[in-house]
Amino acid sequence: MYLSRYEERILKGEYGYAKQKAMEILVALGDLYDAERLIPISSAQIAGVSYTSLGDEGLEWLETLIDGRVDVLSTLNPSGMDLDRWRFMGIPVEYASKQIKIIEIYVKLGILPICTCTPYLSGNIPIPGSHIAWSESSAVAFANSVLKARTNREGGPSALAAALVGRTPLYGLHLDETRRSNVTVKVEMDLEDVWEYSVLGFWIGRVLKGEVVPFIEGLKRNDLDSVKAIGAAMASSSNLSMFTADILGDMKPYPCETISFDSSTFKDVIETLPGASIDRGDVDIVCLGCPHLSLEELRHIAHLLKSRKVRSDVKLWLFTSRAVYGAAERCGFIEEIESSGGEVYRDACPALAPLSAIGYTVMATDSLKMWFYGRHLAGVKTLFLPSTECIEVSTRR
Repeated sequence: MYLSRYEERILKGEYGYAKQKAMEILVALGDLYDAERLIPISSAQIAGVSYTSLGDEGLEWLETLIDGRVDVLSTLNPSGMDLDRWRFMGIPVEYASKQIKIIEIYVKLGILPICTCTPYLSGNIPIPGSHIAWSESSAVAFANSVLKARTNREGGPSALAAALVGRTPLYGLHLDETRRSNVTVKVEMDLEDVWEYSVLGFWIGRVLKGEVVPFIEGLKRNDLDSVKAIGAAMASSSNLSMFTADILGDMKPYPCETISFDSSTFKDVIETLPGASIDRGDVDIVCLGCPHLSLEELRHIAHLLKSRKVRSDVKLWLFTSRAVYGAAERCGFIEEIESSGGEVYRDACPALAPLSAIGYTVMATDSLKMWFYGRHLAGVKTLFLPSTECIEVSTRR
């Protein structure tokens, strides 16, 4: 892979240990994928933030990079807890102290302490066609598909490396030829609710494998939350990181294979999910906000909670970014939710929070991304329900 003189000097260590290690990671990645060269990026979104995923070894590795500083706008993935209200969540002190230390190291590297999987709602908004290095799967899908930026699905170390030198290898979804749609998904049913879009995305990821960019035809809604749900679920059930759609103004590929998604397909996905037979009475926590809730989603939840109170034996946890939280607070949505007994947290991901260690066993959620990672990361049984039914499970009139 070709390196400029400046990049070679970084590799030799002339700009410090952290940038040297970052360049070593990027060169290795570029060699692996036969990239011709490195390209400048405009922003980074870095995973490997929660203590749940990093652990002590990851924390020690971060400490070795302390002489570095990022070259581009960089934000973080959610952590394992609300950085201010972790005690209220029931997070153990030992866990919290190490989580806070991780954030402090990232801040010393020049990374903004904006911990969210929806960075595009919190100021990290790439322009169409720009090259970026993002790592959170739903954010990557949204950036490629909706924002028309260009990013591969980076790992935490590679996204951090790209941030430290302001470059990433030119391969994958940075190239024109890999961004062309090559299969059409024809939607032959009316999808009304956001949770139904999550089912569509999950199914697309389940049936399409390899280097595929699906074109989705026949959707009725084109709001932010619906397309966010498609990408999040699709990226959870597969390695797919981009889709195109008629509602996004994309052109249908021709000719190409066409597969159909109809009501029977929808029903089959729901009925074959592991955990579909879980008794709703066993639910002890409901988690909404994976990906982080938008202002409109918080408004909708506040409306659903009117005349309802959260049950004493169930927790209702909602997750959003600090930016959206501030707007929702000003609009009165936070007060409405909390007056009903709901709890709204920032900075955190419910899948990365130590739910089982806290004592929760059965979770309900309206996100198939949260359903997937709740089972595999949070260590709890998960039940997938529409948002209206999630509210019903957690409340009483």
